[in-house]
Amino acid sequence: MTTRTIVITGASDGIGTAAARRLKSRGEHVVLVGRDPGKTEAVARELDAPFHVADYAELDQVRRLAAELYDYPRIDVLANNAGGIMGARTLTVDGFEKTFQVNHLGGFLLTHLLLPKLVSSQAHVIQTSSQAARAFSAFSLDDLQNERDYSPHQAYGNGKLANILFTRELHRRYATHGLAAAAFHPGVVGTNFANDTGTFLRFVYHTPIVKNLVTISPDKGAEQLVWLAKGAPGTDWEPGVYYEKKRPARSSRQADGAALATRLWEESARMVGVDPEGPSGL
Repeated sequence: MTTRTIVITGASDGIGTAAARRLKSRGEHVVLVGRDPGKTEAVARELDAPFHVADYAELDQVRRLAAELYDYPRIDVLANNAGGIMGARTLTVDGFEKTFQVNHLGGFLLTHLLLPKLVSSQAHVIQTSSQAARAFSAFSLDDLQNERDYSPHQAYGNGKLANILFTRELHRRYATHGLAAAAFHPGVVGTNFANDTGTFLRFVYHTPIVKNLVTISPDKGAEQLVWLAKGAPGTDWEPGVYYEKKRPARSSRQADGAALATRLWEESARMVGVDPEGPSGL
């Protein structure tokens, strides 16, 4: 078996760490990316794996990360797993609403900057989305900054819907170049998710009795990420699709909007200052 290079963002905790452990145990070359330097380095030491630190709340850190990752000879899998639900509405140093930037813009920018490497490697690009896209989103291209009627769970749902729309548009644009994109819901995973919010999700994830009833372990939540990373697109799974429990699933009705996906791509490119048509030569 040829060893592949698998980059996992959000790898310092939760399903990112669990997926890294499982893929490393199967002989893959795992590259860890995390926001917290200490936690990321600790996982890297455990797995004897390279690591990089980047906070998606600052897009210059994403740009630096892309430059660092470009030094690897190939990237066979990019798992855009970084994200989270925030508390009160805040803007990043880049001037964007934090939930939207951390859950969508950061991964969009990283993927875009790595496109030549990903295409040359015939890579899988995997987005960790959520059922929150179906349950909580109220998505509008006129309000990507979540200025109207802000709530943490609605902003999070919008971000997770953006992950699915991004997956569909990435597939439309680059499937013929050899990229295989997919999004998935990992399940309700018992991690530190929503710990810093005052929403009912904090109650679900951090009240011991409720948590034990409704959540699954990070290792269980990582199963689909590992499955998508290891599987053969077109044989084991269909590219351009959103998955739950390893099966194609319905999300928000807006998730099927081809025109919406295209317009989100174009607007995201404008926001982060890249060419919506992609790097030259692709």
